[in-house]
Amino acid sequence: MPPLEPIVLGRGALSVTIDPPLFLAPMAGVTDRDFRLIVRRIGNVGLVSMEFISSRAIVDGNRHTRDLMYFVEEERPMAIQIYGSDVETMAEAAEIVEELGPDVCDINMGCPANKVLKGCAGAALMGDLDLAGRIIGEVRRRIRIPLTVKFRLGLNHTQTNYLDLGRLCEDLGVDAVTMHARTAKQMFKGEADWTHLARLKEALSIPVIGNGDIVVPEDAERLLRQTGCDGVMIGRGATRNPWIFHQITSHLLGEDAPEPTLMDRRDLILGHFHMVAEREANRFALHKLRKFTGWYTHGLPNGKRLRQQIQQLDTVEKFLVAVEDFFDRQLDELAA
Repeated sequence: MPPLEPIVLGRGALSVTIDPPLFLAPMAGVTDRDFRLIVRRIGNVGLVSMEFISSRAIVDGNRHTRDLMYFVEEERPMAIQIYGSDVETMAEAAEIVEELGPDVCDINMGCPANKVLKGCAGAALMGDLDLAGRIIGEVRRRIRIPLTVKFRLGLNHTQTNYLDLGRLCEDLGVDAVTMHARTAKQMFKGEADWTHLARLKEALSIPVIGNGDIVVPEDAERLLRQTGCDGVMIGRGATRNPWIFHQITSHLLGEDAPEPTLMDRRDLILGHFHMVAEREANRFALHKLRKFTGWYTHGLPNGKRLRQQIQQLDTVEKFLVAVEDFFDRQLDELAA
């Protein structure tokens, strides 16, 4: 298939070009500044997204929330995603987001987490399109930067109203939509049903970004070919393989998708972990390091042994030594 065409979001001086139209999904506890920079430095990601932020916390001036929203110029283009269920709070939060200067403001209408649903936010808004429309409309009226909305098929398989929400977004001036092709009830289980992405693309004239089950470059090609979507968003697939955006671009150009070497993996993992160690207190750093080690060592020889070993470690220093030793042994065996 031909190379991906860039997507232009917005109009005039505040418009942003996403080239290539490959998007890093917002993921709570994952897409912090360190991980966004890692993916950006590997290359060929069009837009990176911050982990989703509570609109109430933004408006209340929560210090931790403001720290989460810090970003650097190297990350651009980038989006800040907000969630909530109160129209005025969402609009105020969007105004604050715009003042911070990201390229895109995104509204979360797809998160299936219980704590978000209980607050009538995230995917719960798909059960109240009147409220969803009032939020979108007021946010659109209050900000000038490009606005996007991310949602799912619906709350469950008997309430798949994504076409209604997609048309509502288009009518209210949203610049693009992203759909994860699962219901909220499915969470991340089962398979994403890309046939619905094709239907959404047929129904809308604004760009449609497809999301769900992109693990290898061939998945992205199949999604684009089968759905006609304008771009691809990748979440969990990027946690195990931050090189996936670069690999997709190569694959679509008919080139061999480069596989990271063991040394590439070592440098990325240790570089990331040292960044985490510098920014986080010991307890929080250990939690994050264990989580990322589980993803990064997936499929590596003796990776399970390392994952078991780190559960017993109680300091970041011990953790980093264990990871360095693991890779040193792997490289020694490779050279033998």
